[in-house]
Amino acid sequence: MSDDLDSVFAALADPTRRAILGMLLEDDMAVTDVAEPFEISLAAISKHLAILTRAGLISQDKRGRVKWCRLEPDALRAASIWMQGFGQFEPVNLEAFERFLAAEFGESCGRPDADSAE
Repeated sequence: MSDDLDSVFAALADPTRRAILGMLLEDDMAVTDVAEPFEISLAAISKHLAILTRAGLISQDKRGRVKWCRLEPDALRAASIWMQGFGQFEPVNLEAFERFLAAEFGESCGRPDADSAE
């Protein structure tokens, strides 16, 4: 379990990866759509996505010729349980967490319109 927690917290430590998670709150996204708002290469985005996938925070699957990413919010459950063990943290409310991520990253990460699908 320690390795899993390490992976989750390491993945969450990077602002680009947190922004990606915020983007995926809305819906599944093609890798190219995930990369669009960032001023880094597609290869760099792919590395971020690999880290998020290894941590279990997202899953990726191929639909036709396009690779898609999906948020896996249950991956935060172990981290939430671990933090609750300290007694000073409230249980993580995933809806509140989604609102927080949307407020923090919703507009600033330049999320593509939901109407434009690949």
